[in-house]
Order: sequence, then structure tokens, then C-alpha cells
Amino acid sequence: MMITEIEHMKEGKKEVKKPGAFWLATELVRAALEYGSFIPYKYLSSTSVEGDGHPILVLPGFMSGDMSTRPLREYINSIGYTTYGWGLGRNYGEESDIDRLLDLTDSVFQNHRQKITIIGWSLGGIYARQIAKSRPHLIRQLITLGSPFTGLTESNHAAWIHKFITSGKGEDIIDPELLADIPKPAPVPTTAIYSKQDGIVPWEYCLEKEETDTHQNIQVYGSHLGLGVNPSVIKIIVDRLQYDQYNWQKFAPQGVLEDMIVYPA
Repeated sequence: MMITEIEHMKEGKKEVKKPGAFWLATELVRAALEYGSFIPYKYLSSTSVEGDGHPILVLPGFMSGDMSTRPLREYINSIGYTTYGWGLGRNYGEESDIDRLLDLTDSVFQNHRQKITIIGWSLGGIYARQIAKSRPHLIRQLITLGSPFTGLTESNHAAWIHKFITSGKGEDIIDPELLADIPKPAPVPTTAIYSKQDGIVPWEYCLEKEETDTHQNIQVYGSHLGLGVNPSVIKIIVDRLQYDQYNWQKFAPQGVLEDMIVYPA
């Protein structure tokens, strides 16, 4: 992302709109195509990363459950890590789920005695950030996929669903202190993955307002619903998993062509 775009967002100079009708209308088709490309990718791709078995907690998006993250978790397991779903059924955006996830985080850490990587898709990424803020001593790193953590209550195509589930109250039933805290960065290495073709939430809300030595934003091409099976996203995740809080470094595309075509800056 250009520095000027980040600065304009920080200063409130750039108007953020809902994703366009075309991107919304084509979400399912594009996600299906991404899944279609993921199937051969998982069999044909080669990686030099050998998993160290450390635990990885994968959190689903709004209205989704562990079934949606199963392909991603199975792939991560196959390269030598140990993944966990969230085990709470569908994600209805309940604030109380954070407490349940903190208990799960404590339990996973006790089982492995290793710090945990958390991958959160959409709303799952917002939960993941709050876990990392509450349990930074247990978290190895954080990866978010299309998570609108700087604009949860702003204009997007999922807001109406949240209002329906909460009987029209929407964000009004959420603790205002929690809402104020969500945009703040977590004190652990963080990779925020976003797509400008996201048809559900504005991409501008899915990245850190300030990148640091341990906080990176990475743009990919893809749909919101397909981020968890998008090969370009999978490659980032596999690369990230080899690092911990002591040797973490930013993701870098391999070569000029990949930089220009797969990971547009």
C-alpha cells in the first residue's frame, strides 16, 4: 500500500465506501474459483518449511464455523503443525465468545507448552486480536484475513446480518470499551492480509494504520469468502509459520514478477 493512502486514512481525508456491487455479486463465484485452484495447489506445491508442531488456532468469520476453515487447517497439519478449530459452532458475533476463546487459548497452551499462532478470518481476526491483547505471553504471532478491525461498525455488507442477529441493536449491545480497543494493534507480530476486490468489507478497514517492524499489511488478489483457500494467501501463511516473536521478519515476494502480479503493493 502506498504511504499516502495510509496517511489519508489516518487524517480522515479518504472516504471509505462499501465494496462495489460487482465485487459483492461475484463473491461466491470467485470464492469457488479460489477453492478450485487450492485443490491442485495443495498437491503440487512444494515448500521448504518443515513445521515444528506448534499449535495454531484458526477462527472462522461471521456466520461461519469450523467447516469453513477445515481445508486450511488440514493443509497446515499436513506440513507439520497442529491446528485447532474454535469449536463454538457458527460465529454469530457474540461478545461472550471472547471469554470462551481465552479459555481455549489457555487450554491449548497447557497441552503444548508452546506459544500459539492465531489465524483469524474476517470477524475471527477481530477475536484473534483481542485474544493476543489479553494473552500476549501465550501468542507467537497473529495473522488476519480480511478482518475489518479498524471499521467494525462502519459501512460494509455484513453489518445488516449483525443487526438482524442482535434484534436490530447491532454494535449498540457491544461494550463501548471493547469497540474502542479493537482497532488498537496487538503487542505481538502481526500480518494483516487484505484484498481490494473484497466484496464484503472495505479493504481499508482490514489493515494496520501504521506498519512497524512487527506489523505488516499484505495485499492479495481475491474474494472475501475465498481468502482461506486462496493459494497466494496460503503461501503467506506457510511462510509466516516458520517464524516466532524472536526471529520474525516481514514477508517478501520471491522475485519481481511475483511482486508485481501476485502481491501488488
